[in-house]
Amino acid sequence: MNPRHPAARHCPQCGHAPLEQCVPPGDTHLRLRCPACAHLIYDNPRVIAGAIIDEGGRIALCQRGIPPGVGRWTLPAGFMEHGESVEEAAAREVMEETGMRVEIRSPYSIFSVPPTNEIYLIYRATLVAQETEPGPESLQVQWFGANDLPWQEIFYPAIGQILTRYFDEGLTGRHGVYSGSMESGHIHFIS
Repeated sequence: MNPRHPAARHCPQCGHAPLEQCVPPGDTHLRLRCPACAHLIYDNPRVIAGAIIDEGGRIALCQRGIPPGVGRWTLPAGFMEHGESVEEAAAREVMEETGMRVEIRSPYSIFSVPPTNEIYLIYRATLVAQETEPGPESLQVQWFGANDLPWQEIFYPAIGQILTRYFDEGLTGRHGVYSGSMESGHIHFIS
């Protein structure tokens, strides 16, 4: 159970506190339950959508301007919002963090990070236009090739793994779709 879950203190249905933990009948996981109204609170994974924007073998990275990891580099990505598709979330996050309008082309990595309860959905994208300056979440945006990428300054380990795989595959001229987690996974090549 995630103790930082916003519902961990009060029931979102009736406002009662404290909540209790239980495994509901027919369920297999520990849940928060309101003893006053019996409402169950689910702490499901958060979806992070983003994109690899590749222009001639160089990719755009954002230098983080907000905590955590201020000054470190990452792909443009962020939390999916209610009411948008994953592709819309990826394009919106790219625009917010880089000022670039992109065309989302194809899925690239579906990557689970169980310790942080997150799922990364990273797409390959094509730059359509640089429309604005990067937003306040980014100190700057730069284009990097595999040889000049600031590998030691990549903030999230999951992003480092995605970038390593992307550049390794680029040497073959073929990109697959990765599906897995921190511990293991598979690259699927579609003919």
